[in-house]
Amino acid sequence: MQTKPILVIGATGKTGGRVAAQLEGRGLPVRRGSRTSATPFDWESPETWAAALAGVGSAYVTYFPDLAFPGAVERLESLCETAKDAGVGHLVLLSGRGEHHARMGEDVVRNSGVDFTIVRSAWFAQNFSEGYLRDPILAGVLPMPGGAIAEPIIDIEDIADVVVAALTEEGHKAQLYEVTGPRLMSFADMGTEMSKVIGREIRHIPISFEEFHANIARSGGTFVADVFTAIARETLDGRNARVGDGVQRALGRPPRDFTDFARRAAQAGAWNAAA
Repeated sequence: MQTKPILVIGATGKTGGRVAAQLEGRGLPVRRGSRTSATPFDWESPETWAAALAGVGSAYVTYFPDLAFPGAVERLESLCETAKDAGVGHLVLLSGRGEHHARMGEDVVRNSGVDFTIVRSAWFAQNFSEGYLRDPILAGVLPMPGGAIAEPIIDIEDIADVVVAALTEEGHKAQLYEVTGPRLMSFADMGTEMSKVIGREIRHIPISFEEFHANIARSGGTFVADVFTAIARETLDGRNARVGDGVQRALGRPPRDFTDFARRAAQAGAWNAAA
């Protein structure tokens, strides 16, 4: 029986919120880590880390908004040192496929001296229903660079399931799980699948990386746009056009399909204009 708290860093995020809810649903002691939580955790304020990690048995580590952000890898290294000093026994890191800085972050955790599990993720399906692409979907378009590049897009419910398994079961330490969906899809394919369940056309619009940058800058600012455009340039070149086996290896079942994600999101009202 797990008695020490499990720290979930980024507990207000897409994966962190799901992980924390699953753990709490099992009756496990969870410490939600965010800027506004009872025990605050803020990547920009290292003075908050020691208190958040004190007495913790294991931790789920996500870096918002991305490990590609300047200073992220260095902060992650400092966090690992703080976790080791606090006696944390196991770190589960969310990483990104095909990202140079994410690989550097993985190496930091792998060499930290703390037991680890790395969950290296494909592109999130929920970016369409909860993220910055929801508004374009409401407008009937899916503007993305990368042309006809295929991506094994993942339902983040699967990421949460893998993370919870790693935090609560034996046999996951020192493992790298490359988690993806079950098939390769182009952005046009994704638009077609969403069109079917929403009941109106969602049309993929191939755009340049410069247009992608401008779209993000309008909502998130130039700095955020710079980083996310760099990630898109790096990863939307075909390097991730293969399916990983991480979900199957970690959970003993195949990953959820994009069609199932789209159907659930539509039924939950994700693409209702008033949602």
